[in-house]
Amino acid sequence: MSQTRRDEIQSKQIKIPYYPNTKVNANLSMIRNISQSGRRILTFPAVHPCESIAPSTLLPSLITLCKAISSFQHRLSCFPCNKRNARNAIRLTHLLQPFLHEIRDCHSGLPDPATLSLSELHLTFQKLLFLLEDLSREGAKLYILMESDRVATQFRVISRSIATALDVFPFGSVEISEETKEHALLLNVQARKGRFEFEEEDKRVVMSVVSSLTRFENQVPPDEGDLRWVIEYIGVKGWNECNKEVKFLEGEIGFKGSDEKRNKVTLLSSLVGFMSYCRCLVMEVVDCEESNKKIEGRRENRIESEIDLSLSCLNPDDFRCPISLELMSDPVTIETGHTYDRSSILKWFRSGNLTCPNTAKRLITTEMVPNLVLRKLIQQYCYANDISIPFVDLGRRNREGTTRVEPESVAAEGAMRMLASFLKGKIENGSGEEMNRGALEIRLISKTSVFNRSCLVEAGLVPLLLRLLSSMDSLTQENAAAALLNLSKCAKSRSVMVEKRGLELIVGVLKKGVKMEARQHAAAVLFYLSAEYGNLIGKEAEAIPALIRLIKDGSYRSKKNGLVAIFGLLKHAENHRRVIEGGAVPLLVGILKGSENEDLITDSLAVLATLAEKREGMFAIIEEEGLHVAVEILSCSSSRVGREHCVGLLLSLSLNGGEEVVGYLVKSPSLMGSLYSQLSEGTSRARKKASALIRILHDFYERRSSGFKISLIPQEQFIHVR
Repeated sequence: MSQTRRDEIQSKQIKIPYYPNTKVNANLSMIRNISQSGRRILTFPAVHPCESIAPSTLLPSLITLCKAISSFQHRLSCFPCNKRNARNAIRLTHLLQPFLHEIRDCHSGLPDPATLSLSELHLTFQKLLFLLEDLSREGAKLYILMESDRVATQFRVISRSIATALDVFPFGSVEISEETKEHALLLNVQARKGRFEFEEEDKRVVMSVVSSLTRFENQVPPDEGDLRWVIEYIGVKGWNECNKEVKFLEGEIGFKGSDEKRNKVTLLSSLVGFMSYCRCLVMEVVDCEESNKKIEGRRENRIESEIDLSLSCLNPDDFRCPISLELMSDPVTIETGHTYDRSSILKWFRSGNLTCPNTAKRLITTEMVPNLVLRKLIQQYCYANDISIPFVDLGRRNREGTTRVEPESVAAEGAMRMLASFLKGKIENGSGEEMNRGALEIRLISKTSVFNRSCLVEAGLVPLLLRLLSSMDSLTQENAAAALLNLSKCAKSRSVMVEKRGLELIVGVLKKGVKMEARQHAAAVLFYLSAEYGNLIGKEAEAIPALIRLIKDGSYRSKKNGLVAIFGLLKHAENHRRVIEGGAVPLLVGILKGSENEDLITDSLAVLATLAEKREGMFAIIEEEGLHVAVEILSCSSSRVGREHCVGLLLSLSLNGGEEVVGYLVKSPSLMGSLYSQLSEGTSRARKKASALIRILHDFYERRSSGFKISLIPQEQFIHVR
């Protein structure tokens, strides 16, 4: 092998510092953790051992990698494609183990070229392990099938990399048995000449999927036999696995970056349509716990999470990059645990700064790990608050309330239109079991896609779902309520619900739903309706009392949704009196006093802060000792949003309660410190509120020192404040 090629390999090394007591297996453990914590599929964040690593550390890690790769031999039948290519790559790796074992057992030291060769093998085996994990990844079978040509190319690149690494190994300078040497050289030849191609059977199945997508584009139903063949070939064995495929594909669309090609998004959207169609029409039995007990293992679906964010009033500042101060489109976490937008931190590093911008700590490595959880939170926040989303170049308005958003692909549109028609027939004419299944499918289909919601509403499914709310079957009622919750994000759906007497039916479920889950979904629907129809909801005699009972007696999620709905209704002034008369204030102050859940406390503070803007709300809150409790919470709360609501509550109480309230506040020893901390640590809103309250307190001091005092509360309404 030429010296130029050796230099080329060596130049690729990422020089990660080596600590003598640290095993390379720690690197392998870190890699596995990356995979388990949300590594994007078909990405290979391999870590190159450092240049000074000891062979005694490197070889055991290499052998461990080989064993991990060999273990996939028994899982080949579960691979959706590239079975032969995977078998050959696994076999090649397995056959290299005797060579690695002999080097480990016979040599305590090796020349530098040998260490370089083994380091290259380590890097390559990491990539192979990632690839095999992706081939066996749950929920990604259809996507991997459609990428089977690319996967075959990856196997070919890995095989050639193994050959290149063996080229570097100095067989003449290392004493190993002749048999082992010949064996390794033979494997070198096989690795270089091995055929890793797009397998013919994979190609035929891919073409069948493409044919079905073409039929979707023309709104012609694909052959059900072809769909079953594809599903069976990739190993999707039931409704549950099919549903996981849909969720994986939707997740890939949600995490797409602005630098990814538009045709990738189109393909993913088309595959979502394909698999959703298969889930509804091909899978005859819903074979999972989701249909019987819970959706997605939890009741906290995406729409409900958005509601939480709306009530908590999360500020975009919480999601801004500390460097650029812009909303992060691709948040990544560096060694110190701090998160930045990828483009900003890259510019920082490229400018020669090898420190953390927040802590000024010098970094050992500039490796960045995608913060997928934060990215999803930012995305949900943007959707919930109609903020232009930084993840995608919209090129058109994406505000569902005013514009009908187009589908990402023609095939997805065709599949959805046929599905909507099919589900309408099931609910109109089907048996009770078929109605429940139809409501469940609508619930899932409407969860993440703006276009899907629009399409389902246009197909006339809202009145049918409203009718199902009267069902005494708990699952049917719950699925219908959850489906309406998702559809209520669409403005046209909201108008249809009101026109078709939906308010009465939704409030009926809120009051007497068969199960608590249906009631909490009904409360969330009222939140979305409240912006436009809040006054009408308030006029429903049982609406606000039922919400208050839900907060009092419901589960955590029910309490959250009840608080959210009341928060939305309070945007209409007429509802303030109704909420107070319904007994909300004692209940909310009781939550502040007795609950240990920070979220419920924060949400209760948000509602109380709104009620305090009216004098009748101020009187009710002070009567229940809400002022005293709010001061205590401000001094000890760990919630940034909760402290902001505390300040807002105290400000409104001061403005409406006059000097009797302010006189109590100035006696609190901890209050001024808490307010000044908001000036430095709070959001822009919190700073403004804190500043206004501080001015009120200072004015009180000045008036008191000059002997001038005017009570803003009439004598007959004097309130004793503790």
